Amino acid sequence: MKTTFYSNGKLLITGEYLVLDGAKALALPTKFGQNLIIENSSDKKIQWKSYNVDGKIWFEDIISFDEIINNINAATESVKTTLVTILHEAYLLNPVFIENANGYKVTTELTFPKNWGLGTSSTLLNNIAQWTQIDAFTLLKNSFGGSGYDIACAQNNIPIVYHLENNLPIVEPIDFYRDYTQNIYFVYLNQKQSSKRAINAYYNNKNNHLAKNIIDNNKITDAVINAKTVKEFAHALENHEIHLSDILELQTIKEKVFPDFDGVIKSLGAWGGDFVMVVSKENPKGYFNSRGYETILTYDEMIL
Repeated sequence: MKTTFYSNGKLLITGEYLVLDGAKALALPTKFGQNLIIENSSDKKIQWKSYNVDGKIWFEDIISFDEIINNINAATESVKTTLVTILHEAYLLNPVFIENANGYKVTTELTFPKNWGLGTSSTLLNNIAQWTQIDAFTLLKNSFGGSGYDIACAQNNIPIVYHLENNLPIVEPIDFYRDYTQNIYFVYLNQKQSSKRAINAYYNNKNNHLAKNIIDNNKITDAVINAKTVKEFAHALENHEIHLSDILELQTIKEKVFPDFDGVIKSLGAWGGDFVMVVSKENPKGYFNSRGYETILTYDEMIL
């Protein structure tokens, strides 16, 4: 008997970094995500296999129930120690899935390449929460930490506006489809960014104007959501890039890598890696292909 759980991937369009401190963020669930398949087994162990989109195993190990119950931490952080920590926190929230079981075979299947940064961790975490019948936001808080916008995307099939209020997630599903989504593309920059490292960099650079920065971010997010034309949308995105560039004391991705591009390029999530969003009158495939960037998806190919 197999039970399958599924969660959506995510892209953060506005509010990156500042969402950690309560700013409003526009986030889009993707057509790509991750399956978690559970089968009963024996020996008080979990036989775990994780498959990339190409069908190749990228992680495989055996985890004993004792390791989960006691959260036996190895000296160095690894995929296994991270996984044990998540399962341990799930056990503390609802021990039934361990106490009432003989063992499991667990399989995860990504429907996107692991290095794309669409939420390998968040989709796993939300799937584990579904399986163990606990709250995914609580599991996130007790394990990785983070704003939780990615968990909200995992659980919703339409675009959302997300923010934290008194450290609680507020999720507002919205209709974001516009005529100009045909002018929106997503380009993969061929390098995976570490969310943890990027968040640490944000906290190191965060200045004393946080309240004002959040107000400014929320105005820009509203402008992005309410833009009626591609021109208004592009202008709001440019304002967002400039605003965050000032906060992080970093060049925008367009200034740094694509200064001659005729259109708007916006970083998504951790600056400097994963995907960027491109707004262009013409299909920009030729431009990016000529510079070695081969993964270019349309809005309709990427977003639910």
